[in-house]
Amino acid sequence: MSSEQTKRSEQTHFRTCNLCEAMCGIVIQHDGERVLSIKGDKDDPFSKGYICPKATALQDLHEDPDRLRHPVERTTNGWQEISWPEALDKVAVGIQSVQKQYGQNALGIYLGNPNVHNLGGMLTIKHLLGSLKTRSRFSATSVDQLPHHIVSMHLFGHMLRIPVPDVNRTQYMLIIGGNPLASNGSIMTAPNMRQKLKDIKARNGKVVVIDPRRTETADIASEHHFIRPATDVLLLLAMLNEIYAQGYAKKAKMNNRAVAIAPEIERLADFAKDYSAEAVASITGMTAIEIKRLVKEFCEAQSSVCYGRMGVSVQEFGLLCQYLIMVINIVTGRLDEVGGLMFPNAAVDVVNNSGPGYLGKRHSRVSNLPDFNGDYPVVAMADEMLVTGEGQLKGFMTVAGNPVLSTPNGEKLDKAFEQLDFMVAIDYFVNETSRHAHIILPPVSPLERDHYDVTFNNFAVHNVAKYSKALFRKNKNAKHDWQIYLELAKRLDKKASLATKVERLLTKNLGPKFLLDQGLRRGPYAGMTLKKLKKNPHGLDLGPLKTMLPQALKHKDKQIHLNVDFYQADLARVQAMMQDYDDSQILLIGRRHVRSNNSWLHNSYRLVKGKPRCTLMLHPKTAEQYGIKDGQNVKVTSRVGSVIIAAEVTDELMPSVVSIPHGFGHGRKGVKQKIAQAHAGVSVNDLTDDTLIDQLSGNAAVNGVPVQLEAIDLGDIGLDTSDLDTSNLDTSDSDAESSSAA
Repeated sequence: MSSEQTKRSEQTHFRTCNLCEAMCGIVIQHDGERVLSIKGDKDDPFSKGYICPKATALQDLHEDPDRLRHPVERTTNGWQEISWPEALDKVAVGIQSVQKQYGQNALGIYLGNPNVHNLGGMLTIKHLLGSLKTRSRFSATSVDQLPHHIVSMHLFGHMLRIPVPDVNRTQYMLIIGGNPLASNGSIMTAPNMRQKLKDIKARNGKVVVIDPRRTETADIASEHHFIRPATDVLLLLAMLNEIYAQGYAKKAKMNNRAVAIAPEIERLADFAKDYSAEAVASITGMTAIEIKRLVKEFCEAQSSVCYGRMGVSVQEFGLLCQYLIMVINIVTGRLDEVGGLMFPNAAVDVVNNSGPGYLGKRHSRVSNLPDFNGDYPVVAMADEMLVTGEGQLKGFMTVAGNPVLSTPNGEKLDKAFEQLDFMVAIDYFVNETSRHAHIILPPVSPLERDHYDVTFNNFAVHNVAKYSKALFRKNKNAKHDWQIYLELAKRLDKKASLATKVERLLTKNLGPKFLLDQGLRRGPYAGMTLKKLKKNPHGLDLGPLKTMLPQALKHKDKQIHLNVDFYQADLARVQAMMQDYDDSQILLIGRRHVRSNNSWLHNSYRLVKGKPRCTLMLHPKTAEQYGIKDGQNVKVTSRVGSVIIAAEVTDELMPSVVSIPHGFGHGRKGVKQKIAQAHAGVSVNDLTDDTLIDQLSGNAAVNGVPVQLEAIDLGDIGLDTSDLDTSNLDTSDSDAESSSAA
């Protein structure tokens, strides 16, 4: 096609990028069959033209020659394409065979992170789960944001009633264990965080970052403080202590609406009485003077907010840390106030249309860990497959997940998947996990489905609503995820009630758009319909966050339940940690990059090109201590395994701390992603320990893992690259990003 013909046939499509939480608006130029460019949508009321480099991966995912377009079955002769009816029938037979022989709960299921970025998947996954009739459920929640959900369930009455920082109006933002410049928010949906943080400083405000690494966010902050990994709980206890000791809680109480509806609030005065700033300084690495000053500045700012994310959540005191962060915001009068922590008011009200959640109704068979809302912690998953006895998992399903790379002790989980009687994966790719499946069922690409952010509008720092229709019509032989779920449910649950069968039939015929429209009509905004959103392809601005207490509370008494006894009991573990603390250990932490999103974007050549990112970051003093030079290979060993990785010596990290990014490790045999394999790296989760957990919640503790370091020469490594298929592969750095915005 000539350039003149292309110009004449060029069309414009407005959309929301669904590859991370930020909900950036994009403009896609296309000719009806292929993408010509992807740029930021300046008319989007939320992102206002901003996009990060990940947006271009929507094109790469759609066009990826490694992406599966048809169901495949693993045979002695390799993967073979089979028809949809045959694939669905075989999956149903495989599941039923396992459950008939070993029991309903002998089938496990894991739901990965991409599920929450999928309109059809979010609204219809219940049909698949209901038809499987298994209690052996797992999800990415327990290696990520589980503490946020439990705290919100306890205090506010619902696991999804999570307040977010009002970053657009705050004067002082304290960020602990978070890197929103790389994550674009995370449980704080906020595109262009770089500009938002700059805006805070421009209005004479302040941004303070506390992290073992001087992250991209720390680089532009007003100040940064190093903290020893997994000691955040001590810092937060000391801060709470100082808030009361310096009289700030008493001062804030006079106009504190949240305190007025929190009956147990007086008990918090003594909660942290044993944790002075002086008592925690030597372990945390922060001086008592610094801690006291931060408390003073936070409390005396016109408005302020304390925010903690992954670095806080995924450690041995993750739940207690998130509780303390919430408590600090409450007692200082920052909850439900402009510039503090505020509750979004989404157009689709998932809080009022879902259960509140629960903790510990059941416990895992082997490790006795509590379930949360029906999901067992992922750290229990491998043992449930490997340990024999009644209830052992003999079959498994993964849905948009790659737990071999995403959850602790990946090598152990790898071995567990190998010995299953039957496994099925609903996935685009033959990846590190799905390669163990007997059958893979691939859904359509993101550009072939409609989109509305059912989940992330509930965490947005500004209220908006936007619907995006599918850009490309799916092939008639392809299936949406929700169609796969319904087809399996029909085969597995033939004795479903009449009401269930009718609901599934309506969903099949009307699709997720009908369900979305019903959700919009029942939401908090009068006159909101899908038709209205279709007329506004850039999205609707629904206004800034507003005060919502006590109406936002889901407890029947409309009060904040602080559950002091539950959290105070965990202080015994804190005391034990302080007494036994070993400051000579080398501790491992993870990290992420704005061009990466867990394990599933490494097959995009645009996102992996350039300087290798899978390196072992370590401080010059640590490198000198172990005789490690920049670029040299290092053997890193934990209790569960070892990896060999190139060193990146940098003062970004504090001494005695090392960092490996999350999501790599694509060198395993049988993976069918050429670009990812050419940038294989190592999996940090071959080092993280499935026995290191937050005992209070069951959440994985993947930050603060003790490791040993050993400098080695390249000649000491027996590298086997025979499995990597790099034919016809161009990963050069010279390719111009023609479809990305600045």
